[in-house]
Amino acid sequence: MPVTTVFEGSTQRVSVLDDSAVPDSQLDPKLSKDFLLELYKKMILCRKFDAKAIALQRQGRSFTYTPFEGQEAVQVLIGMMLKPTDWTCPSYRESALYISRGADMGDLFVYLKGHEDGMAIPNKTNDMPLSIPVGSQTAHGPGIAYANKLKGNQGVAVVFFGDGASSQGDFHEAMNFASIYKLPCIFMCTNNQWAISTPCKIQYNGASIAQRALSYGVMGVQVDGMDPLAFYQVFDQALKRARNGEGPTLIEAICYRFGPHSTADDPKKYRSEEEVATWRKMDWTGRFVTYLRNNGVINEQIEAQVDQEAIASVEQAVAKADTYTDSPVQMFDYVFSKPTAELERQKQEFKQFYNK
Repeated sequence: MPVTTVFEGSTQRVSVLDDSAVPDSQLDPKLSKDFLLELYKKMILCRKFDAKAIALQRQGRSFTYTPFEGQEAVQVLIGMMLKPTDWTCPSYRESALYISRGADMGDLFVYLKGHEDGMAIPNKTNDMPLSIPVGSQTAHGPGIAYANKLKGNQGVAVVFFGDGASSQGDFHEAMNFASIYKLPCIFMCTNNQWAISTPCKIQYNGASIAQRALSYGVMGVQVDGMDPLAFYQVFDQALKRARNGEGPTLIEAICYRFGPHSTADDPKKYRSEEEVATWRKMDWTGRFVTYLRNNGVINEQIEAQVDQEAIASVEQAVAKADTYTDSPVQMFDYVFSKPTAELERQKQEFKQFYNK
């Protein structure tokens, strides 16, 4: 069975681990123990970061935050599998991607505290800042991929978005553009079942978002995004296609957003606790962790150590962020690489207002 599947009228979701954490022998990527352990460590670290970010907002120590609990496997694996020369265009929910790509968690907390400097693009990787408008970043990925192609670079562009953003016009225009020019671009749709309070069942009438790839002549595949082994297989195939000049791929990773859409949201208003409990059974902390234990990658001692190290790293990052100070005037410095006359005028006007 090919891992990358073009859909023909029905949803064919790629999975490797069954409910008992037993892998499909034909699809198991048979990753090394070192890789699996590193993946586990990063996913634990990201989940600790996520929980801390929510806690800081609840304490009034940072601003609105968009949790990613349940979506770690997609973001962490992509961060581990990409090269530093590859590009990513995240949405507002991809903090785990930055961590996996080597970003300083202290900087991420600085950003959440309202300082623009925390989201400055690091020199060591090609990661765009978080994009707040829904779906606008879907056009940036093909644009970067097109530039890479014109320059003869081998870099791949990965653009992240959710199921809600797939209803935006930007997504369809970006898919069409990437298809026409056969761009090395991967469209990464993390379908977490809810576009704020709008469920998938009333967002679209097709069997899947991945099927939309057919209308653009693009490869499309749906994968269990809470099964790291399955996602590794699918993303690996998409990367190879992009690097070999075979064009874009649309990946729909089926996940679940366990937390709220953001810390300004109360999911209990629109979904049941029973629904959340059902999806909890599919979380990577169940099947995947069991798989790791069964294969001798982790044990109680390693798990406890990884937990302690992750908590310590997050607390250290928070302490760093707490010492950071700047002026709100800084927000004008990250609009254009060279400020326009109008922007400079606004900056000076704001300075006068702020310093009163």
